[in-house]
Amino acid sequence: MDNLQSRFSDTLTAIAEKHELDFDRIAVAVSGGADSLALAFLLNRIARESATKITALTVNHHLRPEADAEAEYVAELMRKNGIEHHILHWRHPPLAAGIETKAREARYQLLFDWCRDNGFSVLMTAHHLRDQAETFLMRLQRGSGIEGLAAISTVSERENIKIVRPLLDFEPQELRDFLTSRQIKWVEDASNQCDDYLRVRVRKILPLLENELGLTSRKIASAAAAIGGARDFFALQVKKFIKNHCRNWYNCAWSFSPLTFAGLHSELQFRVVAELIKMISNAEYPPEYQALKRVCRLMSADDFAGCTLGGCEIVRFQSKIWIIPETQKAEILSTQQWDNFADTHPEVLKNGLPYKLRVYLYEKNRKAVEFEK
Repeated sequence: MDNLQSRFSDTLTAIAEKHELDFDRIAVAVSGGADSLALAFLLNRIARESATKITALTVNHHLRPEADAEAEYVAELMRKNGIEHHILHWRHPPLAAGIETKAREARYQLLFDWCRDNGFSVLMTAHHLRDQAETFLMRLQRGSGIEGLAAISTVSERENIKIVRPLLDFEPQELRDFLTSRQIKWVEDASNQCDDYLRVRVRKILPLLENELGLTSRKIASAAAAIGGARDFFALQVKKFIKNHCRNWYNCAWSFSPLTFAGLHSELQFRVVAELIKMISNAEYPPEYQALKRVCRLMSADDFAGCTLGGCEIVRFQSKIWIIPETQKAEILSTQQWDNFADTHPEVLKNGLPYKLRVYLYEKNRKAVEFEK
């Protein structure tokens, strides 16, 4: 086993132990670029020596003329090396704006859906050391706080899928050298040279920072890791507050005492709200920092009635602050409709619920019944 493979195996073992993960079934996102191909082949070596099942997934966004050929190249390369592989297609109308963001969201949604449908709970991606440095600088440019500057986490979770990034301590060049030594060709995405994208411009600046200031990708990543320690501490305090002081309602809403909330440090207040909104809206990222701070200020006022943020409504009802899914264009819920709903769901009568939560529960149940029909 060569040095890179050995380091990778040790890294994977450490991640599994720290995060209590079982890597018996792993889906790996493979675009055809050097980084993701290297990840697939590093994993395949482990799979051949253990009971681990590896499945490679390639998303064809159908945004470039060469996309079909690239996806088929990956499929053939995986087949020749005995790696199960599937191409996932993003079908969409012509896109005029926000293409990069929309493509990214579509890619992850396709990957998550496939993992759920096929019994995979772990998805690995090939983010590496330079990606970490680029992300830090991009978020610094945008004025991000601790959560943003902590950059990329080794393990995160979205839609009940664990996203694992085992290459964050690996340089992109060593991954290319790994493929070259095995005579494996990779695909070069032309968009990686397009200055329209902030990431590309940041990537071109990195060598200058290293040559002029000695600021290497590894040093930047180390700074991100240090900030990540602070982020993790805050996350632990937020988790404790939610566990001890927040109540979950029907897996779709939360409530808490405004007096207890007021006793939190402001740095924890907006993080609590951010986490609750993320859980309700199932979003990957929380609302923007300034918007969260503004909402927390509103919530502290005696005359606070309500506001919306991140697909949620925040209201005061019966001496509690409630965060519930935002309802749009919902029909007026009559007393008779609610009574009929409560007859078949008597548990809702045990507690007083805000009107908008009643509307949401009624609409959610009605749609579920219509779907079953």
